[in-house]
Amino acid sequence: MNKIIHTTRELNFDIRQTPAMPLARRILMVRPTYFHVENPINPHMRKADGSLHLLDKAKAMAEWETLKATYKKLGFPVFEADAQPGLPDMVFCANQSLPFVTRTGEAKAVMSNMANDVRHKEVSAIQSALERVGYQALALPQRSSTTLFEGMGDALWLPGHRVLLGGYGHRTHKAIYEEVAQKIDATVVVFELANPRFYHLDTCLSILDSRSALACRDAFTDEGWQLVQAIFPNLVEVSLQESDSPVFACNAHCPDGKHVLLQTGAKTTVAKLKAAGFEPIELSTEEFIKSGGSVFCMKLQFF
Repeated sequence: MNKIIHTTRELNFDIRQTPAMPLARRILMVRPTYFHVENPINPHMRKADGSLHLLDKAKAMAEWETLKATYKKLGFPVFEADAQPGLPDMVFCANQSLPFVTRTGEAKAVMSNMANDVRHKEVSAIQSALERVGYQALALPQRSSTTLFEGMGDALWLPGHRVLLGGYGHRTHKAIYEEVAQKIDATVVVFELANPRFYHLDTCLSILDSRSALACRDAFTDEGWQLVQAIFPNLVEVSLQESDSPVFACNAHCPDGKHVLLQTGAKTTVAKLKAAGFEPIELSTEEFIKSGGSVFCMKLQFF
């Protein structure tokens, strides 16, 4: 029976003794052809004076190309889903699905119910891209306020294990994890996100390997932070200053348990990563942070 874990008291087993799942080895990206910052849907999209950030589209494209080239250099094949006009945030392709592998080796993906109406239109395009590479798409109950789910923006696999860490409170509804747990046949540990500046779990928690993570204390409730500490014995705490925009250090991505791709400028976090034995790769994602996303948001790592 799959468990939903809410507290450290319920985490009464060794989470790394759970059933294994293969590591994800492929990357999906969406070219920022139609990317813009015109529809503010998170706190990072406005300047301190309330005005929207101005976007340098040429710079955004160059940043995206550099990120794509970095994944390829690390040995990850990169697949592109076609950008769609009228969907400016589709470049943040971590959000529309949750890919997984069944216990019998089938590739499937739970498709999202996005909170924003425009963003929800992205789901069908990502579904088509996943189906082209052999995935079976699984739909959640009809989209409503209690069935919202934003894929790998809020749902992060513990590498190598059939354990999902799920955030809720801003974009994803807590109740949907019962349905998700059944579809993915896995244990789910849930975290309430306490700070609206961290509207997805991937903005405040970056899993490096099955025992290590970057995390920002200010994003979690007291109970949630205790859960983070219990799951990751090698926890690198990131300050609020480096977790928030314009640095967004916790939206980093470690695709292989060694290299950590993150926005340039997180000096303290980079030093801590090096001390912990990881290899940081600093990249500019400044234009995308103007819309509330960095490295992790800009890709979907799938199996």
